[in-house]
Amino acid sequence: MDRVTSVAEIHTTLAKLKEQEASVTNRLNALLASQKDFQRELGKLDLMRAQLGSQAVATRSISNNMLSDAASTAKRISGAVQRLDLEQARVKATLDVVEQVAELKACVLGVTGSMGAPQDWETAAAYLNRASKIPKDIICGSFAEEIVPSAEVPDPPNVTLENAAESLCGLFLREFEKAAKEDNGAKVTRFFKLFPLIGRSDVGLDVYGRYVCQGVAARARANMNAGTGGSQRKEGFFYANALTKLFEHIAQIVEHHGGLVERHYGQGRMVKVIDRLQVEADSQGGIIIDTWSDERNIDRKLTDIRSYAFTFLVQSFLPTPVTKPLLSRTNSPAMFDRNAESQGQEDDGADMKDVDAILNETATMLGKWSLYCRFLANKCKEIPSSSDGAQEILTMPPLLTNSRLLKKVSERLISPFNVMTTFYFRRSVERAFQLDEQPPDLSLNMNKPIPSNAPYITSAVDDVMYIVNQVIQRSLATSQRDVVASVVPTIARVLGSDFVGMVQRKMRDESYPKGAVQGALPPEHIIVAFLVLINNLDIATDYVKRIVHSRLESASDPSPASGTDTAATPMLDLYPFNHDAVFVTNSLKSLQTSFETKTSELISDGLLVIYKNVMKPRLRPILADSFRDIDYALSEDDLEALSRDADTDSAPLADDAVPRLFQYGWDALTKPIARLQTDATFAKLLGMVIAYLGEVLEKRVWSYYGRINSLGAVRLERDIANIVSVVVRGGRYALRDAFTRCTQICLVMNMEDDEWEELQALEEGQEGEQVEWRIGKEERARAKAMVRNPA
Repeated sequence: MDRVTSVAEIHTTLAKLKEQEASVTNRLNALLASQKDFQRELGKLDLMRAQLGSQAVATRSISNNMLSDAASTAKRISGAVQRLDLEQARVKATLDVVEQVAELKACVLGVTGSMGAPQDWETAAAYLNRASKIPKDIICGSFAEEIVPSAEVPDPPNVTLENAAESLCGLFLREFEKAAKEDNGAKVTRFFKLFPLIGRSDVGLDVYGRYVCQGVAARARANMNAGTGGSQRKEGFFYANALTKLFEHIAQIVEHHGGLVERHYGQGRMVKVIDRLQVEADSQGGIIIDTWSDERNIDRKLTDIRSYAFTFLVQSFLPTPVTKPLLSRTNSPAMFDRNAESQGQEDDGADMKDVDAILNETATMLGKWSLYCRFLANKCKEIPSSSDGAQEILTMPPLLTNSRLLKKVSERLISPFNVMTTFYFRRSVERAFQLDEQPPDLSLNMNKPIPSNAPYITSAVDDVMYIVNQVIQRSLATSQRDVVASVVPTIARVLGSDFVGMVQRKMRDESYPKGAVQGALPPEHIIVAFLVLINNLDIATDYVKRIVHSRLESASDPSPASGTDTAATPMLDLYPFNHDAVFVTNSLKSLQTSFETKTSELISDGLLVIYKNVMKPRLRPILADSFRDIDYALSEDDLEALSRDADTDSAPLADDAVPRLFQYGWDALTKPIARLQTDATFAKLLGMVIAYLGEVLEKRVWSYYGRINSLGAVRLERDIANIVSVVVRGGRYALRDAFTRCTQICLVMNMEDDEWEELQALEEGQEGEQVEWRIGKEERARAKAMVRNPA
């Protein structure tokens, strides 16, 4: 009302206030009308509250008068039951103590009686075993000390049992040692089973360990003495066989006696015996390895190996050429292990035959050591067996990782093996190049047959790859990660530096294809030698790839002395510990990758030299001869006149002169090279040549601008298509891409006007089939303008 400014607004506001007043009045009337119903319901609630009150009073009186007596009775009964249960528990406990004391007394009397005149040791041990199951507090309790002693056995039961156990332990020890000296296996087993019954398991396992170790030592000495006074120690695999017999003997003991120990001494107790056996294996195995090292003069041979200077390899990389000694191919490295004739000392280094024999023997010993370690690791892993379904990673048990024999194997076997393998492989590579021979009677003249078979490589490739395969196979057969970690990178390093380096040096210094004068072609024998060196790299790469793949797919029988692979063993079986199999696989793949990378680079450089110095200079003359005297501006009448004037023999020249002359020159250029090269290297070289041919051919097509008529354009397109067909013979259809620009130029050149207009429409974005053009818009316009309009 304070904001009203006129009479009309006052009337409007009053009307609204009247409407609100009427609404409030209606609501109040409705509330007053329902008040009567509320009063009636409240009356009913008061009546129900009075009735419930009376019921509550009645219920309370019943509870106080009737149930209180029952509750007190139930409480008394429950207390009585609890007291009865307590009495029963006490009585039961007392009975248990009485029974245990009675059992203890029976055991004491039984032990004493059995150790008396009957001397029934099994029964006495059984009584002691029964007594060991009685709680210690019962045996040492005052009740037992009062009840158990008797006139025959006056001492307390704990003293009696302890004295009996000590007495029986000493007796069993004497009887066990006596049976061991008499080699009476039945008595040894009899008394060995009694130690755990008298609570002396550690003593039994210790004496049993000494017993089996005595057998191991005796067998090992017998094996070593078998070669005394003869030549067995100097020939063959005497020490490897002695070490193998030692490991096999220990493995037989663990395998055959393990069940007896586990059954009588408990699960996992065989580990103590294995630990004792490993101590003996450390001793006997160390003797064998030390004797082998002294007998084979390993230290002297290592000194000779380290002093060898690899004179031929070093001088080969010097600027002054090396005079190659005249050596026979019968001394090829591939024949080292098959040549029966003694070759004496190799220059100033160690004898390669002796080194090869030592490596074979060392690989055998390392392989047997790996099998032995895997066997013991599996046995120790089985003890805390867990059947969770997942395959556990095999790890070396502490008794092996802490053994003295492991250290001696690393120092006396693995380290010399790595050094000798490095020398053996590098010396083999050196000797292979000393004995290197070219394939005979190679020629670029297609009329001269080649007596040998492809691929045409020098003898060094086969020799070196034979040694690579032999060294890798022998190294993998050791099942030693440290060997692979040393040998495989060494192979990669020697192949990359010495083998590839030697080939590179020959390609650069001896067989580089260069003409005697500027512009002249290189001599034929230089080209042939250079192509053979490229083949060497390609075939060597393929050899390494196949060797690595064969090793990864299946590892050979881990016996380097066996000439054949008798069994295929997965890599995981050869290298079961930790992630050694993954490491070995990656090492072999790294060898393949690194060697392939180096050879691929050198092959590409060599093919580029052949392309620039041999192929490219001859390609332009071939095209010039093919298109010589060819006029694409002649009319149809001119061509008919030439055909009439020409001789009958030369009449076809007007149609197929260009492709026939090109094919003649192309075959003369490529076939001699293709005959000598490998398929892979020739395919790469052909790709370079055809790429250049496409460029030269395109320039020749453009050179006919304004010198060609419509008929000549058709003839030119046909000649280009025939040239392409000659080049891609033999299914090389992918090489057509090099001529795409030429064919598109000819396509546009021969377009009719309506086709050209349609092409122009497509370029403006109208609907139609799109063409993937290699030539630009301006080049297409230029190609269309090449044809000279008739006057």
